[in-house]
Amino acid sequence: RHNMGFMVLDAWAQASNIVFESGRYGSTAMISFKGRRFTLLKPSTYMNLSGKAVRYWMNELKIPVEQLMVISDDLNIPFGTLRLRKNGSAGGHNGIKSIIQHLGSDNFPRIKLGVGDKPHADFDLADYVLSNFSKDEIPLMKQAMEKACKALELLTNGKIDEAMSKFSH
Repeated sequence: RHNMGFMVLDAWAQASNIVFESGRYGSTAMISFKGRRFTLLKPSTYMNLSGKAVRYWMNELKIPVEQLMVISDDLNIPFGTLRLRKNGSAGGHNGIKSIIQHLGSDNFPRIKLGVGDKPHADFDLADYVLSNFSKDEIPLMKQAMEKACKALELLTNGKIDEAMSKFSH
């Protein structure tokens, strides 16, 4: 469940026939889309330290924070739904919190994919977010990934309001 962001990037890379290459603090892939070039990053740091990898690559490639887009899982929204935000707080997500801390800004858009809340109060949160999807969840997870890829297409063209109204629930 914690790999939803990576899964979306993998799907986008696969659809574009590009591959990720291992590098410092993560794997990167360069993608051209509608005449613009994008760098995809899958940090290899622990999720709680994602900001270190993001800051390194943004500095390395001279990317301003306003051009960053983050894709992550979210326990606080229903399974299979998307929530897009222009900016804002970490919302309890430690990876987003790390990125905000390392960049000194929360002024970047993000796509959050709902993985749902843990099944019951006694269930260990770490076990839940590291668990695989059930057979029943897989079709809904794939639909969410497809929607996230379509939202990315709009976001990469500067159409965040359209993406938010079309895909955010």
